[in-house]
Amino acid sequence: MATITAARARLVDLEVETVRTDAVQAFLKQETLLVEVDTDDGLTGTGYSYTIGTGGRAVLSMLTEHLLPRLPGQRAERVEHLWHDLFASTRATTTGAITSLALAAVDTALWDLRGLRAGEPLWQVAGGFRRDVPLYDTEGGWLHLSTDELVAGALASQRAGWAGVKLKVGKPRLHEDLERLMAVREAVGPDLDLMVDANQSMTAAEAIRRAHAWAPADLSWFEEPLPADDVSGHVRLARSTPIPVAVGESMYSPAQFAEYLQRGAAGIVQVDVARVGGITPWLKVAHLAEAFNVAVCPHFLMELHVSLVAAVPNGRYVEHIPQLRAVTRTELELRDGRALAPDVPGLGIDWDPNSLDDRTVA
Repeated sequence: MATITAARARLVDLEVETVRTDAVQAFLKQETLLVEVDTDDGLTGTGYSYTIGTGGRAVLSMLTEHLLPRLPGQRAERVEHLWHDLFASTRATTTGAITSLALAAVDTALWDLRGLRAGEPLWQVAGGFRRDVPLYDTEGGWLHLSTDELVAGALASQRAGWAGVKLKVGKPRLHEDLERLMAVREAVGPDLDLMVDANQSMTAAEAIRRAHAWAPADLSWFEEPLPADDVSGHVRLARSTPIPVAVGESMYSPAQFAEYLQRGAAGIVQVDVARVGGITPWLKVAHLAEAFNVAVCPHFLMELHVSLVAAVPNGRYVEHIPQLRAVTRTELELRDGRALAPDVPGLGIDWDPNSLDDRTVA
């Protein structure tokens, strides 16, 4: 047994690697919450969470003032106990983004310790279903890009052997989205998965209208068509279209996923390990989705999600959006259009201490 002796957190700002826009926002920067947990057997687990430009200092305050002081003296192996203890200690602010993001930074550090102590990589510790998983690309599909740029990006991904690409939708007029989608479909042919993401920008009526119009593009999923709290709207949309409805990046507890799955409102689950509160609840959501025979294709955080998608039988896709290269010494290994989960103990993220120090802001 190992006892936690210390825990600390910091905020690291990472500039975006490329301009990223969608129907409602721009990705300004990645505010990265980094947590380190020391134990009396000489190990240090490192975990992290993030925001895309706002709220990072609020999450840091939750960590330093409320969560981390509860850890010293606790048994590091009792990951489930610690998650519930921390969750219960912040009952007044749950379920919510700030608390979930803070919990995730601690929980991923504890899972890093679990892997380090066992001498096993995360993909094995969390389930070990397989090591490599298919990739799809988002970096070539942002809303500000021209149709020609979308086509060029999709063709490049196809040549690289990737199985799919995702395009942002939500142009002011339906025909604008349709023209862009059909240009890409005609360029890549029928053998590349094509997904779309509206980033919660539509009403149910408009999403139903556009989904019908997009039928010739043969879409693999329609992501975040409506605000995440509009469950009934997602139910109506899912019943009206054969395109699978993908949700999850803006959900912060397993209970929210349970309602979507029970009501038939989710054809793809995109649970985000940071936003749902860590690896511990992430696995609960993944196994819940498996019970409903629904695939998991998580949002963002590819450096961490590759191991989790590899761990579970219903893990289908990893989203390719590189964002940690400025603060890591190695990159995600890609081979024949697939991502390989790191095969070193723990999370397998090779942090660069000097680069982290240079970008620490709090």
